[in-house]
Amino acid sequence: MTAIQAQDRPLLGCIADDFTGATDLANTLVRNGMRTVQTIGVPDAGAVQETGHDRGQDRGQADAIVVALKSRTIPAADAVAQSLAALEWLRAQGCRQFVFKYCSTFDSTDAGNIGPVAEALLAALDSDFTIACPAFPENGRTIFRGHLFVGDVLLNQSGMEHHPLTPMTDANLVRVLQGQSQGKVGLLRYDAVARGANATAERIAALRGDGVRLAIADAVSDADLLTLGQACADLPLITGGSGIALGLPENFRRAGLLPQRGDAASVPRVDGHGVVLAGSASRATNGQVARWLEQGRPALRIDPLALARGEAVVDAALAFAASHEAPVLIYATSSPDEVKAVQAELGVERAGHLVEQALAGIAAGLLARGTRRFVVAGGETSGAVVQALGVRALRIGAQIAPGVPATVTLDAQPLALALKSGNFGGEDFFAQALAQLGGQ
Repeated sequence: MTAIQAQDRPLLGCIADDFTGATDLANTLVRNGMRTVQTIGVPDAGAVQETGHDRGQDRGQADAIVVALKSRTIPAADAVAQSLAALEWLRAQGCRQFVFKYCSTFDSTDAGNIGPVAEALLAALDSDFTIACPAFPENGRTIFRGHLFVGDVLLNQSGMEHHPLTPMTDANLVRVLQGQSQGKVGLLRYDAVARGANATAERIAALRGDGVRLAIADAVSDADLLTLGQACADLPLITGGSGIALGLPENFRRAGLLPQRGDAASVPRVDGHGVVLAGSASRATNGQVARWLEQGRPALRIDPLALARGEAVVDAALAFAASHEAPVLIYATSSPDEVKAVQAELGVERAGHLVEQALAGIAAGLLARGTRRFVVAGGETSGAVVQALGVRALRIGAQIAPGVPATVTLDAQPLALALKSGNFGGEDFFAQALAQLGGQ
């Protein structure tokens, strides 16, 4: 086993509230030259470790570590406890700055979890201020005057108002975050950000002076995110979507702590069978499933009602996959109306749990039969699948689509995974991901 060496300690420690969000953030860091490892949950003790070899490369060394939690929709108190445990572990690894990453659509409820976790991390770091900026312009998420846009429409008109677990019915993020926070929430407006890092830092100082503890930060372009990153170089904690990490690597380079790297995205090739598992009900994933079916590729739909009746759905799916040499799609993706109908009969939590556990069981069964490449759509589904596969840590590779990198497990017999947030990727994402995971 090879651990992160004392002379090569990680600089940036990140806590993500779901698994696809973690890979999204790690993708941003790798694209900007930071060697990045993602852990699945908080490691038991010590530094990130691995078995096996990567053709002479030491994958145990990392400039950034992202701890992937499954805390987005659990009770706020549990999310806080898990996040604080992740922070403690990351501090023990020597990280100098920390990022709390959540979805670019600010997925949360009136009870949390973004506000409670952010405030708990601030307190643990003995800090009095941070920004909250879920903007991800490359994927159409922008913030102006505190309002979150998805493409050309407000968040609450984007389809997110129908999300089964975290319906977003208000695009005013200042109001949303204040509703779940104890401290004062303010706005770091675009007119300050547009004037550059110095003006942004001055406005941050003014907000702190006014007693603001959390400030929604406007951003409509990558240039704005770079400005925010530079202005927040001295903050112990930064919160936001993956885009907020765009400017952080350069801060470390300016300080002489991070060299220029050309191999940050290097991962080994993984051969073996591939599969696509889709549990998301988002518009993007629905389009990707439809595209797969239009192309005549093999696919099997999982019926939550059949799962509830105790039918042998997992066994049937494994038999279906075994009957095809080409990669298959196994999906529970449905339209919003179909999702609501199932939830009305089974309940929201039970319906989601049944699908997640079924897809996790299918993944474990396929692994035992030799499948080595997994494309997974949906944050909750990805969390269930990686746990079923026994994944402990991932090396982050090259980008497949905005927000979605190829990843390879840190094991003697590695697996290749693409963990996709439901809303990410184009219509042909599934086929593109399978090809890239195979080194094509």
